[in-house]
Amino acid sequence: MSHTPNELIAEFPEHAFRITQLKTKEPHFARLYEEYHEVNRAIHRAETDIEPTDDFRLETMRKQRLKLKDELYAMLTG
Repeated sequence: MSHTPNELIAEFPEHAFRITQLKTKEPHFARLYEEYHEVNRAIHRAETDIEPTDDFRLETMRKQRLKLKDELYAMLTG
């Protein structure tokens, strides 16, 4: 699989250990983590025209990714 930009550990390398811990110990974090990566991969597929989509859908997915990223970051630093 090619490198997908915006992977969470690449976004927050200083929190890599904490991400791993929370994925295994906190079900809510794990669910948000998986949701973030599903949306992120869908955005990547749309941006690279593997699965083209309209601008409105792409913008909606980007907003969803940002919301998830904010939630995950709050959990990492809280």
